[in-house]
Amino acid sequence: MRKCKTGKNGLALILARITTNGLQSEIYIQCHVSPAKWNQTKERAVGSDRLSCQVNACLDDFRASILEIRQQLIEEGYEGNAIEIKERFAKPKHSALMFLAELGKYCEKRQTEVGVRITQLTANKYHRIFRYLTAYTREMCGKEDILLSAVNYEYIDSFNTYLQTRYRCKHNGAVNLLCCLKNFMFYCQRNEWITKNPFGGYKLKEEHNYSKDHLVKSEIDVLMAKEMPNRRLEAVRDVFVFCCLSALAFTDADHLRREHISKDDKGQMWVHKPREKTGGMSAIPLLLHAVEILHKLRERRDVPGEREIVARAE
Repeated sequence: MRKCKTGKNGLALILARITTNGLQSEIYIQCHVSPAKWNQTKERAVGSDRLSCQVNACLDDFRASILEIRQQLIEEGYEGNAIEIKERFAKPKHSALMFLAELGKYCEKRQTEVGVRITQLTANKYHRIFRYLTAYTREMCGKEDILLSAVNYEYIDSFNTYLQTRYRCKHNGAVNLLCCLKNFMFYCQRNEWITKNPFGGYKLKEEHNYSKDHLVKSEIDVLMAKEMPNRRLEAVRDVFVFCCLSALAFTDADHLRREHISKDDKGQMWVHKPREKTGGMSAIPLLLHAVEILHKLRERRDVPGEREIVARAE
């Protein structure tokens, strides 16, 4: 009984709690009775008045309905847990939610948000983890899909191992994909499809390499003098070296346009461009080799057939 929700008529609402294997779910059964006539130990209304008899009859019918629903779910191949029982009780003709089916819908939802809330690269990660989970469920569980309520800590941890062995994902790559799955499970929890998020006790922490090695001038000279087997790799090399010499990130180099490049009174070439990540304006003097690479890439763009090669390199 929720005594804190007593109405003006002095009647309080009765709440039913379903528990299966430690998983709980609560349902309001639309029964009201006076707090003075409620026995919490017996979970029944005491008294022989008409209202008490009606409440006890309603509770008996509710218990019988819950047991019948659980038996039906088990016969249909479901787990018959508290969440499935609550969902079937609220929507008798509605079946339990399936994990991969709902994840596929969520991926399509994220795809519609490209350019508004997320980028295409982020949307691709959701589609990628959907493919991996489909293969994992088929190979390791022997099923095409599983119940949404069946996704637990063991399933996620085994999938993490599967990513690093089957697809050779490094630790940070696996964490990056699991973060997408974590967002989906939060989405399910907020929609009240699940009551407990399996990522609640799962740690997703990237490993950071604080001892990074940087290229020195002699190594860059060797890279610039290296003959490439084809024009595409040559364009890739030129873009990489340009980023090294200009200190621009790849996304900044990708969005670099002619209006971002200017020349001062002394003939020095400069890049004045806002950073793609922070929006801060950058003022970078271009070295001679960086200017030569820009001229080289521009000439290749002006040659028919070369524009596609440079675009693929970028």
